[in-house]
Amino acid sequence: MSNRGGKTYRSWEPQRYRQEAHSPAAKLPEGDVVFFLIDTVSRLDLRRFYAPYEDETRGAPPFDPAMMVCLLLYAYCVGVFSSRKIALACERNLAFMAIVGQDRPDFRTISDFRKLHLEAFIDVFVAVVRLAGEAGLVKLGNVSTDGTKIQGNASRHKAMSYRYMKQEVERLREDIEVLVTQAYQQDEAEEAALGSRRGDELPAELARREDRLATIEAAMRRLEARAKAEADTERQRRAEAEAERQRTGQKRRGKVPKPVEDAPADNAQSNFTDPELHIMQTNNKGWEYCGNAQVSVDATCQIILACDVTDASNDKQQGEPVAQATLATLAQAGIALPKDESGAAQAIPATLDNGYYSETAVQALEDLGFDPYIATGRQRHHGSEAAASAPPTTAKERMTAKVRTAEGKGLYARRKVIVEPVFGQIKEARGFRRFLLRGLEKIRGEWRLVCLGHNLLKLWRYGGAQSAA
Repeated sequence: MSNRGGKTYRSWEPQRYRQEAHSPAAKLPEGDVVFFLIDTVSRLDLRRFYAPYEDETRGAPPFDPAMMVCLLLYAYCVGVFSSRKIALACERNLAFMAIVGQDRPDFRTISDFRKLHLEAFIDVFVAVVRLAGEAGLVKLGNVSTDGTKIQGNASRHKAMSYRYMKQEVERLREDIEVLVTQAYQQDEAEEAALGSRRGDELPAELARREDRLATIEAAMRRLEARAKAEADTERQRRAEAEAERQRTGQKRRGKVPKPVEDAPADNAQSNFTDPELHIMQTNNKGWEYCGNAQVSVDATCQIILACDVTDASNDKQQGEPVAQATLATLAQAGIALPKDESGAAQAIPATLDNGYYSETAVQALEDLGFDPYIATGRQRHHGSEAAASAPPTTAKERMTAKVRTAEGKGLYARRKVIVEPVFGQIKEARGFRRFLLRGLEKIRGEWRLVCLGHNLLKLWRYGGAQSAA
């Protein structure tokens, strides 16, 4: 047993495990990532992980939180995400055994630890970015932002459309009214019969219908709130477009759009398994309940500087919050922002695809200290020279012209080798294609763990080489 701050924990002695006659260290490569992680975890401030156990006196001593942190980080580095699979690997995989030794946590312990400490991994994420900065892996020469759809732990078969919800609510209310009437009649009959029957069938059936009614009505309120928010956003977009037309004197093209509706469409759906997720179109042209996972990535060694998951199906509103999260991480990690020769603050080049473009987003990024290069449409290989040489008059045209400059082309071309391969490494190399947890906050914590594993692998592979250089 070991003692920390007055609390007793199960002993964790990874250095002793290495010295045993048949230790994993004798069979694994000397520079294996598992040994890098064991050494790295020993350098981290993990007080936030220990805090929940310090005042708990009941039960057997828990596993050392440092060991559990190391175990989870290694599992996410090598693409083992299920708590059951992690527990099984602790019994059969040499690298996992190098972490846990002979005292192995079961899957429930692993699952509970992960859920309890999702927020605490924020500090670990910042600490790893700090180590990457110290190793020279973060230069801020080009920070690229992108998003990807990742399927949630929710079934399409556990969903209902708004139109069917309205029909089901009416049916359930009628059923409840009938059952209440029958219950009163049955109570009167049982009272006359001196209570010869229990008569608990109708109340149970009534409770079931009332619970279902409450669930459906809550889903309807979620759809109505979402539709109201989307309607407000669309009104703002139309107002900005109209103001731009008034300023430039351009006429509206096409038909006048229909009035914005605050009510949900009849085919709008809500899921009962994970109500916080929305149905989104995926890359294979299918539709799934997904989270829109966001990252901002530094160009030097593909270190993720910020990550988040949103329930918005597009990226239009995500540029500003991801940029704010990036600056917050850099500040907490103690990474200095770039400066010019005179010592004045220099804008950080930021590249984003056309899904992020709006005049509001560009202004917000510039106000935060970024120099945005955002595509305003699909990039054409053979654009019109006349159109390209025409003087820009609108904000959109100015951004288009900026991306077409030699510097803009060079920076924007790098985007596809900065941020897009990160999603490939996460989805293909490590196999993370679906969230295991439910609820947007837990999903965000799970995505943070995935990104943390990615950064640790980059630090393991490039840290020493960059420091030496």
